[in-house]
Amino acid sequence: MSTSTSALRPPAAADATYAPPRRTVAAFVPAGLLATGHLYVVIPLLGRMSAEWGAPAAVLTWLVSAFGLGYAGGFLLFGPLSDLYGRRRVMTWGMAATAVTTASVALSPGPGAALALRVIEGVTTAVFAPTAFAYIAERVEPRRRAVTMTSVVSALFASAVVAQLAGKALADLLGWRPVFLLGGAAFAVMTVVLRRVMLPDASRGAGGNPYAAVPILLRDPRLVLMYAATLTVLGAFVALYTALQLEGPAGIAGDPSALLALRATALPAIAVIPFVTPYLTRFSPARRAAVMLGAAAVIAFVVGVTAPGVAGLAVLLAAFAFAIGVTAPAVIETVGLLAGPARATAVSLFTFFLFTGASLGPVAASAAAPYGFAALMCGVAAVLALGGGLVLIASSGRGIR
Repeated sequence: MSTSTSALRPPAAADATYAPPRRTVAAFVPAGLLATGHLYVVIPLLGRMSAEWGAPAAVLTWLVSAFGLGYAGGFLLFGPLSDLYGRRRVMTWGMAATAVTTASVALSPGPGAALALRVIEGVTTAVFAPTAFAYIAERVEPRRRAVTMTSVVSALFASAVVAQLAGKALADLLGWRPVFLLGGAAFAVMTVVLRRVMLPDASRGAGGNPYAAVPILLRDPRLVLMYAATLTVLGAFVALYTALQLEGPAGIAGDPSALLALRATALPAIAVIPFVTPYLTRFSPARRAAVMLGAAAVIAFVVGVTAPGVAGLAVLLAAFAFAIGVTAPAVIETVGLLAGPARATAVSLFTFFLFTGASLGPVAASAAAPYGFAALMCGVAAVLALGGGLVLIASSGRGIR
């Protein structure tokens, strides 16, 4: 991919000062839990919202999708903006705006207003992931970078469970509206913390329109293959859990509480990922991604063709979560290496495709549900194997394998 165009000029001059990795992790991990967690926090609140507004809970599930649509769209906005105006500046203003949009959801008089406010909340919340990933790739010392990135990505995965547990506890104690008011306050606190922890933005020359990099990146066949592989990461992850809820073993299928408890058993596996990452970095990020996608494919196949029981299923799902949790940051690293100076825009596209895959996963699982649980799991395994193959093809011949 040519980098001669102004759209792909480096967004900032090199800065000899690296960000302290421990302070960065200490700030970015709770911020990541909070940001991505607000996609899921509404799920345990739907019953209370339904009772207050007299709307069917099934209709109110659109409050999750509304946030997700805004979230995916926001990724395409904030990565290029941070190329143009600086990571810390964009992060600070974006998180401050999210404090307002999150608290505003608590003021919703009915489902229509809540849907609109959730879309807006999703857009502003999307500032965190692409800006944080680009900041880590630029400002954290290379030998500390993989651990820092993996810690943040692990927080994003863990948020699906942590946010639902926290939302339920707060709603039981205070009601659903204070959940969003407290969330807004938490975003305000994180705005101050991130501004203090992130290094000042380096001087940024006139670099042209950062959005012009998008079509250039999408004309690179290797990046297109990586984005296709990205669709499989969360797409397969969400499809597997959707399949468990629709067609899984007795005591799990059709019981959201049981499924949430099963997901919670994977938290230790996700938590351990940053501690094993220093050993995994002996291998290139592309190879880590391909191997872990292959391992996840094998686990999905085993889940489908065996009857492991609830305990065995919990162990297999923990291993599956570990494999996917290692894959995501490895794919981010690979995309960054392929994209060069247009890293932030490329990572914005990555996050867009990652969560687009997450949105497609439940739809695909629901469509395939009539074929049975075993067929669903074999399909998930095939998709993951395809993703691993795409990573290997994309990384060939570029010195990143």
